[in-house]
Amino acid sequence: MQPELVTDAPVRLPNPALRKELTDLRRTLHARPELGFQEHVTAATVREWLTARGLAPGKPLAGTGFAVEIEGALPGPTVAYRADMDALPLDEATDAPYRSQTPGVMHACGHDAHMTIACGVAMLAHARRDEMRGTLRVFFQPNEESSPSGAPVMIRDGVLDGVSAAYAIHVDPTLAVGRVGLRAGSLTAACSPFLVTVASGKSGHSARPHETADTIWIAQQIMAELYQLAGRVTDARRPSVITICRIQGGDALNVIPSQVEFGGTVRCSDTETLTFLREKIRRVAGALGAVYNADVDVDYAHLLPAVVNTAPEVQTAREAARDLLGAEAAVELPLPSMGGEDFSYYLREVPGAMLRIGTASGERTRYPLHHSRFDLDEAALPLAAQLMTEVCLRDLAGRAA
Repeated sequence: MQPELVTDAPVRLPNPALRKELTDLRRTLHARPELGFQEHVTAATVREWLTARGLAPGKPLAGTGFAVEIEGALPGPTVAYRADMDALPLDEATDAPYRSQTPGVMHACGHDAHMTIACGVAMLAHARRDEMRGTLRVFFQPNEESSPSGAPVMIRDGVLDGVSAAYAIHVDPTLAVGRVGLRAGSLTAACSPFLVTVASGKSGHSARPHETADTIWIAQQIMAELYQLAGRVTDARRPSVITICRIQGGDALNVIPSQVEFGGTVRCSDTETLTFLREKIRRVAGALGAVYNADVDVDYAHLLPAVVNTAPEVQTAREAARDLLGAEAAVELPLPSMGGEDFSYYLREVPGAMLRIGTASGERTRYPLHHSRFDLDEAALPLAAQLMTEVCLRDLAGRAA
């Protein structure tokens, strides 16, 4: 069922000039997407925008990332707000005048909007610094989409030094403009890509598979067994999904290849279940390889933890959303997403929350994330910027009290 658009929320709408500023910035960023750790033009564009508005972006972090700090007139703690910067390796299929000008690269996950919202947060907080307690650190992170991701590098480079809490927002095309998705606890899944290699050391004739190890058949046996694991060796009340997305092996129609590779992702609603399931995958694959005389290797690139929102910070966001956007604006999300998000690394270090901001208002803006026709209603930009400014300033005031 498609969500209904909120039209009666008593939001204190920003002036048209703010909406135009943010829309123009988002379209500039959208038209010039860059992949992870390559966001040089992106970073320069954001830095220039912030500098032109009286802010002072700091030194590079994690290569192309950086932070900008807004110091309040009153003493207090430091709260962080994060935006990701990278685009996806995807050809854009929209006909928007601001569509990607870079072949094979597209902002299909809303990171252009995330950066724009963060710029709005920095600008609005700067204008309210006389009433601020403490410091708001708005930071821009490279490479959320691929592994190894940018969050651990940002942490290594000190982005969380002295920080008491961290916030972020993600666009959501399943929610209407004016809605804000909230959830305490797990918001996203813990994820891990995997690659399985089945090797026999020698190829064989298709007429005589008994003379070699049939690597394709063995790989198929392993894949069939892996699909049985979720809900059988894991608690069915804790969602898990194993998906195989790639298989490669063989060149001829009458030669059994000496090696086959297949891979995909394993996702669980909590990190503990994922750790358990990764070991089960390794043991099952290895055991089947031993039975059928093949060497089997299971490689995990990394383990991405689940985003786990802390309840007090979600409550701060909930109250701000209701006050600014109306009582019906705050939507309690009943289930976590099975997607992954490296904001999880920050929330392993400090309390905080990631919110979902509704960006849908019609068919054009309801394509899912990572779709080649993904786009959003830009009316959500000033709403999100004002909301997240309020959330961060309320958090600062509460901690300073």
